[in-house]
This record gives sequence, structure tokens and C-alpha cells, in this order.
Amino acid sequence: MGKLGRYVPASRRRDRVPPEAGPPEAGPKTRHRSAGRRVPWLRLPRSVAGQVFLLQLGVVLLLIATAVLVLVIQDRNRAIQEAGDRSLVAAESFANAPGTAEAMQSDDPTAELQPHAEVVRKKTGVDYVVALSPYGFRWTHPDPDQIGKHVSTSYGQALEGEPHQTTFDSSLGKAVDSTVAVFDEKGNAVGLVTVGVTVDKVTSVVQHQLPVIFAAGGVALLLAAGGSALVSGRLRRQTRGLGPVEMTRMYEHHDAVLHAVREGVIILDGDGRLLLVNDEARRLLALPPEAEGRPVTGLGLSPALAELLASGRAATDEVFLAGDILLAVSVRPVVGPQGGSVATLRDTTELRALAGRADVAGGRLQLLYEASTRIGTTLDMERTAEELTEVAVPRFADFATVELAESVLQGGEPTGASMELRRVAIEGIRDDVPLYPVGRRMNYAPGNPVAIGMATGRPVLVADLALADGWRVQNPERARKVIEFGVHSMISVPLRARGQLLGVVEFWRSEQDPFEPDDLSPAEELAARAAVCIDNARRYTREHTTAVTLQRSLLPGALPELSALEVGHRYLPAQAGVGGDWYDVIPLPGARVALVVGDVVGHGLHAAATMGRLRTAVHNFAALDLPPDELLAHLDDLITRIDQDAAAEGETESVTGATCLYAVYDPVSGRCVLARAGHPGPALVSPDGSVTFPDIPVAPPLGVGGGLPVETAVLRLAADSRLVLYTDGLVEARGRDIDTGLGMLSEALAHTDGATPDDTCRAVLDAMLGTGSSDDVALLVARTRLLDPEQVEEWEVPDDPAAVSRIRAEATRRLESWGLGEAAFTTELILSELVTNAIRYGASPISLRLLRDGDSLICEVADGTSTSPHLRRAAFTDEGGRGLFLVAQMSRRWGTRYTDRGKIIWAEQALGAGGAGDLTGLLMADL
Repeated sequence: MGKLGRYVPASRRRDRVPPEAGPPEAGPKTRHRSAGRRVPWLRLPRSVAGQVFLLQLGVVLLLIATAVLVLVIQDRNRAIQEAGDRSLVAAESFANAPGTAEAMQSDDPTAELQPHAEVVRKKTGVDYVVALSPYGFRWTHPDPDQIGKHVSTSYGQALEGEPHQTTFDSSLGKAVDSTVAVFDEKGNAVGLVTVGVTVDKVTSVVQHQLPVIFAAGGVALLLAAGGSALVSGRLRRQTRGLGPVEMTRMYEHHDAVLHAVREGVIILDGDGRLLLVNDEARRLLALPPEAEGRPVTGLGLSPALAELLASGRAATDEVFLAGDILLAVSVRPVVGPQGGSVATLRDTTELRALAGRADVAGGRLQLLYEASTRIGTTLDMERTAEELTEVAVPRFADFATVELAESVLQGGEPTGASMELRRVAIEGIRDDVPLYPVGRRMNYAPGNPVAIGMATGRPVLVADLALADGWRVQNPERARKVIEFGVHSMISVPLRARGQLLGVVEFWRSEQDPFEPDDLSPAEELAARAAVCIDNARRYTREHTTAVTLQRSLLPGALPELSALEVGHRYLPAQAGVGGDWYDVIPLPGARVALVVGDVVGHGLHAAATMGRLRTAVHNFAALDLPPDELLAHLDDLITRIDQDAAAEGETESVTGATCLYAVYDPVSGRCVLARAGHPGPALVSPDGSVTFPDIPVAPPLGVGGGLPVETAVLRLAADSRLVLYTDGLVEARGRDIDTGLGMLSEALAHTDGATPDDTCRAVLDAMLGTGSSDDVALLVARTRLLDPEQVEEWEVPDDPAAVSRIRAEATRRLESWGLGEAAFTTELILSELVTNAIRYGASPISLRLLRDGDSLICEVADGTSTSPHLRRAAFTDEGGRGLFLVAQMSRRWGTRYTDRGKIIWAEQALGAGGAGDLTGLLMADL
């Protein structure tokens, strides 16, 4: 049947919970002792005393006599016992036979076990040999029809390792069934073997052997009587010769083992007196030589240890201090009438020291792990310094301070070891420590430990501040207060990154043990991690400052004072950095004003530089006096070319997606023309305080228009209307859609009735961006004004050169009515030249308009052609060509703008101190 299955003792199998099984037939449970325990005569007597030997001999004789008597009187009971023994032996033999366990774990246990079970049954004379699965399903049976069926009776006792016997009445008479479990090499029950024997079969055998048994009993009695005398004499001789030697040898062996072990052993009686102590226990406890027999409480031990030993209670590895030794004490009480206890003692001093060092190392690793996750969460240098101190206190130090170089705090490069420092962070277990506060400028003397560390680039340990002359000489009074406060040691570590010194961190201790050389490594590691984060924050600060400076330089400074509008403006950079939002107010000819707001995608230097380029382009296009739709179309084409050039040079950042809103306001008519490319539309606050959002046609963002036309909208704005232009950062935010933002903007503007544009900007930003914005914001608020009709005069000019003198005379009268008679001569020259050119080279309708706007007098001549005049210098011999030159010389500025019906040539004069003045030199010049 293969390999022999391993038998596992019952004492090792009782911890398993067996599955339910059952015998072939039901019956009461009984407990049966093993064969070894049922054969007491196999055990030899151990006593050597004669009296004991005689007593043993008498017991043997009595047992033989009793056995014979029982065989005669209780034949039936012995038959049952014999049947049980036979079935148990057969069951255990089959269960422990080689290969039984492997067969039960095979794919077909029935095929493996059925033939062998039948062979065993026939050879042993039992009635059946049945193999069962742990769950009670038959693998073998003399009747093949019973194989595979389930047995419902529980075999829990057998599965726990104890043989299970049942006596029951069968169809053939009373029978005995024995069941044992089969275990694999790991001690797991893999099956059961149950064997049954009928009592009648055994009884018949016993009855045939009764005469022989009686005869053997008589002979045994005679042999026992004769052998007793012989054995008794021999034992007496052995006891006199060998007994004491063997006993002495055994004692010496046990004593050598007891005193050779490295653990202390103490045995105490029930009264707490010391019965036995080995050499190791005597050494560990420093016991006197005569300690045996004395109470344990009187041996000079520590009260706690003496109390534990005297109590006799069970204990495991309880730690006590005995002098300089840490003892791990275990106590086990002795079960018996006399009581007592046994205690073992182990020296754990070195183990505790190693464990302490391991705990310290683990704590430092945890500290460094926390530093990697908690330091550098922001790109703010001062916050990073604070995070360094928060990590260090109180796990590594009681106080921590950080100083950074002034140049580093401003985002610049460090200037060297002798740089001036400023304290930026302090953290401690108490707030009243007399260290310098945050903000203090620090200049360390050359002999100071901090200065030494900065010069060498290595951490410096001061184990006792009271003895550190170099530290105390910096400020003796401050040093005295620090020492009196209890601060006793410190470590100074320079903060270095990329080979440059950024600052220094100091760790201070007052309540913890003084710093040791082993503390330099974690201090240096903390400083190194923080220095990298501080350097990253410094570089970010430098780039951010550069970008902000660039953007501020590109945005308009003080806006011009205009008679057409009163303007308020705000720009808020994003929390994440500089963006590309911008605004501008551009004066145009004819007292008109252009309002522009734009947004460049992205953040940083690229967005700021692109914003400057777009603002310059808008100024240039506005100088050509282009209408809003044409200006945005030119701007779209410009951005497309910029992106194409950038792509050709391998740059990845593009401008495509920038937005812009451009509006032109005319204070004479109150007419405002607007166009937008991907930009939010404006808000309009009427003089009565109502807020609307005019419908302005929207074109695609700049750079993605693809040549699509830009549409405009025309608004008629009453005086004291407020036109609000803004970028998307004002109304859009994370977690808030644009409709919600527009509603908030409308509500904020509704509460600004009568406010100035500047106050309106402040109120809107407070309501919309109370806690800052993730995107930059540009806001422009313009309050409209209308020119007084008395400041404007218009004439229709006939297409006749003779009409020039009449127009000139009417214009002179208007100037005199305005009190500008001193400007009449210059104005006559300008309008005469412009009107004459319009009649000669232009086409009807022709008109003249004079506007008085503050310190300016504007003369505008319109005609029906789009031919633009050009300024040129006439030769000495030329009879003409000097008219526009005179206009340019006598006016502050001049130009041409085109309309739907032609063009307008305009010239603006400065009034008052900035007027034309004496024209004698100009008239006498060599023209």
C-alpha cells in the first residue's frame, strides 16, 4: 500500500476541531485506554528495597489469581474486552499501515483501500474493516453496495486522536466496533478506520482455551513464588553495590546542568523561603552564600522583585532593575500539596540597549519621512522655513530657529558666507523662550558656532552652551537669559543648495538630553531637505518677481485725463503667478476714446511678454484710427503669424486662444462701437442704476478666427452711464459657472449707485473676489460724459472754392465767442488749407467741424473720397505742396481717419501756453 502513514499522538491532536463523522451503526460512546496502559505487568518495578519487592511480588500473585478468577466467573465480559482489543489492534494496524494515509489522499481511495481491507478482515478474523472519509463517507465495506454511503454518527473523539469504541447489538449478536483516525505528515486527519468483531466469535475461542488458561495460571503461581525469592535476593545485591553510585552520579549530573545554564534558577517553597539557587541567579541577584533557607523578602532584593517571588504568582518576562542590571523574570507556581514556585532570571541589559538604539534609529527614520512629506508644500520661503521648525519640534529639538539671507528672501542669489541674515521662523515647546524673535536681523561674530558652520559648510554641535565662549560673546546678556531659561545645547546647520549658502537652522534643547554627535546626521539631513525646498521657492520668487515687474511695466501706469470719460481700473495677479490679462485707455482724434481689455492664455513670463506685444499692436492699430472690427481682424492675423514664427523656431507655447474686447466712444454723439473676439461682453450701468449686459456679437478667439468677419455693435450711452469691461477671471472660478458669476457681478454693480469708477472697482472686487482668484483679473470702469453742444460747431461746405472765405469768417466768429480769438489766425490757416484741399481734390458732401475739448481745439474736414493726403517737403522752385506741411507745423498733431462715406482730415491745436505762438520764424523759413 505504499509508504507508512505517520501516527500522531493524541496529545498533539487535541487542538484540532474535527469534522463530524459516524460509525456504521449507532451506539453509546465509550473511552478505551491504549494497549500499553492495559498491560500493567509489562512495567518493571523501580524500587530496590526488599519490602517493596515483596509487596510487588504479592501484588503480582494477587493479579494472577484475580485474572484466573475473572476468566472463570466473567467469561462473557472478558470476551467483550477481547473483542474490543482485537478490533482496536486491527483498526490501529490498518490505520498505521504503510501507504494508508497516502491512499486516503489519492484520487480514488476506494480502489486503493478496498482490496487491502478485505485481506485484513479475512486474516484477522474480524467481521468488517471499513475506511471512512473525515466527513463520514465509506471508502471500503465488505458489502460493495454500502461503499460511498454516509455514516451519520459523530466520530469527533477519534478525529481528536483518541480511539473510539462502541459496543452494540447486531444481527449476529453483541459486537464491538473500534474506530481510529489516520493522520498525514502534518498531523491533519485524512480519514477514519473502523473495525468490528462479534463477541460470540471471541467467546468460542476463549471457552476452548479455558483449561489451558487455568493450567497456565497454576504454573504461573508456582514460578512467581520461586522467582520472587531469586529476584528479591538479586535486587538486594544490586542495591547494596550499585544503588548509591548511580544515585550520586545522577545527582552530580543534575547539579552540573543546573549551575551551568546562563539563566538564573530559583526554587522557593510555599512559604517563600529559598530552597535552591544556581550560580547565575546568585550572581545576578548578588545573594550571600547562606541564602538558602531564608525568606526571599530578607535577601536585600528590590521590593517589587521580592514581592513577586514571594507571591508565587505566574509571571512572564517582567522587567526589574537589580543594581545596574535589567532582569527579565518569569515565575511558575509548582502544583502539589507543598506548593512553591520556580523562577528564572535573564540579563536583558544589552538587549535593552540594542532595542533602545533601534528605537532611536526608527524614530529618526520616521522624522526624516515626515520631513519629506511636510517640508516644501508651498513655494513660499518663509512658510517652508516654518515647516522645517514644525517637523523638528518636539521630536528632535525643543526649539528650532531659521535665518535666511536677505538676498535669498528677495529671490536673488546668495552673496557669500558673510551675508546678513534675517530670522524667518521660530518654533518651540514654549512661547517665552528668550531667543531672538522672527524678523530680527542677525550678524554673527566670526567665533560664533553659527558663523563657523556657515564658513565651513558643516554642522556644528555645542553640547554645553554654558561653556561655549564663542556663542556667549555674541550677546552675553541674551546668552545668560537663554541659559537661565534652561536651554543647554544646540546644533547649527547651514542651509546649502546647489553649492550655495542660503541661510542657517539652529536646533536647541532644554528638556531633552543634550545633543550628541549621533544627532548631527539627522540634523544635517533635515537641513538638506529644507534647503532644496527653500532654493526652489527662492527661484520661483525670483521668476515671479521678474514676471510681475515685466507685466507692471507693460501695463499702463497713470491713465490720461479725458473729457469724454472718467476711468477707474484694477489689475489683480493670480495666486498661482503672473498672467496675461491687460487693459488700456487710448485717446483718439475728435475727443473720442478707445477702451480695450484682453486676456492672453497661460501664466508666467511668456504670457506677460505676449500681453505687451498685443498692447503695442493695439496702440499701433488704434493710431491708424481703425474701426473695432478691422482692428480685431488685424490683431487676429498678427497672432496667427506670431504662432507660426514660434512653431518654426521650435517653441511650444502659443498665443492662440487670446481674447480681446475693443470699444470706441464718441462723447459728441454718445455713440459707442464695440467688437469682441472670444471675450466676455461688457456690463452697462445706466444713470438710474439698472444693470444690463448688452448683446455684443462674439467672434472666435484671436488666432483661431480663420479669416471670419468680426461684427460690431453700436450703443447709445447717456451721460453718467458706466461701461464695465473685465476679463473672465472676474466672473469665472472653480466651482462657479459664468452665469452665476454674471449674476454676482450684476448684484455688486446694482449696489454702487452714484459711486465713482474707482469706488465701483473696489466694490466689485470685494464682492466677487473676497478670498483671491485662481486667475488674474483686469477690470476697467468708464463713466461716460457728453460734450456740451456749445463746444461743437459744424458747417456744410459747398463744393465751391469761393465758399472758403465765408467758412473761414464764420469759424473766426465762433472762436471769438469761445474766447479763443488769439487762436483765430492759426485756425484760419489750418481750415483754409484743409477745406481748399477737400474742395479741390475731394468730393461732396464736404463738412467742417470745430470741437473745443479742454486745452485742445480740433478742426475736422470730411469729404466723400477715401484718397489720403501725404505730407512732403516742397522744393524751392515748387509753387505748391506746402499746405500740409504748414498744417503739421501749426498743429499739435494731425491725421486722417476713414468713414463709411469717405474720410476725415483732422488737426488738433494746443490752446493757452501750448498754442502756436509766434509764426514769424515759420513764415520766413526757407520752404
